[in-house]
Amino acid sequence: MSESEYNILSSKIINAAIDVHKELGPGLLESVYEFCLVEELKSRGLKCETQVRLPIIYKGKQLDKEFIIDILVENIIIIELKSVEIILPVHEVQLVTYLKLANKKLGLLINFNVPVLHEGIRRRINGTL
Repeated sequence: MSESEYNILSSKIINAAIDVHKELGPGLLESVYEFCLVEELKSRGLKCETQVRLPIIYKGKQLDKEFIIDILVENIIIIELKSVEIILPVHEVQLVTYLKLANKKLGLLINFNVPVLHEGIRRRINGTL
């Protein structure tokens, strides 16, 4: 996938998130935003998986614990959702870790608990697009 194709897809995701935020506003639970965002993405013809399990491999051994990706779009973009007062560096590191472990190139961290959604979006790249 080319960089421009990643950009087009991430723009579609961001526009869908903006529509969800306009409809619901800030202050709800992360799970509500997840459910509504998936509905919005699907209505735009995008393939989405929720609560995608990502096994933890430690020293070559798969452990009985796993990470959970909030939303995976088109099997290439990870979306990590938050509904918090402020995005902390640990939230961004979490997304980068998921990108590395899942071997994905692009992720979006979206915090819905902001007055204007653009303030709550962080885009992270694993390597290069």
